[in-house]
Amino acid sequence: MDFQNRIGSKTGGGGPTSYSESNRDRRERLRKLALETIDIAKDPYFMRNHLGTYECKLCLTLHNNEGSYLAHTQGKKHQSNLSRRAAKEAKKQLTLPALDKPRVEIRKFVKIGRPGYKVTKQADPETTQQSLLFQVDYPGIVEGIRPKYRVMAAYEQHIEPPDKAWQYLLFAAEPYEIIGFKIPSREVDNSDDKLWNEWNPETKQFFLQFSFKIDSHPKVSNLPPPAQLAAQGQQQKLQQHDNDMDTVQHHPPPPGPTHNPALIPQMRPPNLMHPHPPPPRPHFPMQSMHPPPPRPFVPL
Repeated sequence: MDFQNRIGSKTGGGGPTSYSESNRDRRERLRKLALETIDIAKDPYFMRNHLGTYECKLCLTLHNNEGSYLAHTQGKKHQSNLSRRAAKEAKKQLTLPALDKPRVEIRKFVKIGRPGYKVTKQADPETTQQSLLFQVDYPGIVEGIRPKYRVMAAYEQHIEPPDKAWQYLLFAAEPYEIIGFKIPSREVDNSDDKLWNEWNPETKQFFLQFSFKIDSHPKVSNLPPPAQLAAQGQQQKLQQHDNDMDTVQHHPPPPGPTHNPALIPQMRPPNLMHPHPPPPRPHFPMQSMHPPPPRPFVPL
């Protein structure tokens, strides 16, 4: 069969190419171009399965080598699936108008040290409510800045081990460093007459006073007052003395050779006004009031 005189043939060309041959040649050129420009490792739809072949997770197709997968990515099916996926994701995302955030100018200052302070402990004599008064001096404060304060829990700071029995009161004002005070972790009374702060721009002093709430269930001691304790102790001493005296009266002396109950002196009842008995009086022998008998007369 003569192939040189066919329509579209070229002398020495070997005849015209078919559709399949031209398509295969086109895919080969695209594969070579893709290997030079595309990095497969960054493709989210490229996957290598356990059989050693390659898959396209978007189109669910199998490929024997990387060149076949790259040629597939340049095809019509893969490109149409990419556009469909992009349209679906754009529909899911709700495009909200961007809110105009107010721009705050960030000012930076060079710290000049810690301010001076004075702490005063106070207590109300009528209600026994305890309070604290803080006075912080800011002589070099920046004009237009008012000092600020904040109460911080023990678990918010990272300088000391957290202890729930304490909390921290912080003061801040530029260009001074932030100072903190460790105060008891008690509830603060937020009423207007118990919590107030004042900034004096003339003397550059900041005042803060607050009071702790009074415990609704105060701890009541079971011990009586000291005066009652003293009276009870005196009464116990008198009772013990009476018991000792009763023991002496009910127990007779031990029997002896000259035991005579009539000779035992009767003891007086104890004097309740004096817990200790009076000392015994000294015994003096009494002189006889009768004159001595006359002596017999003996002649010389």
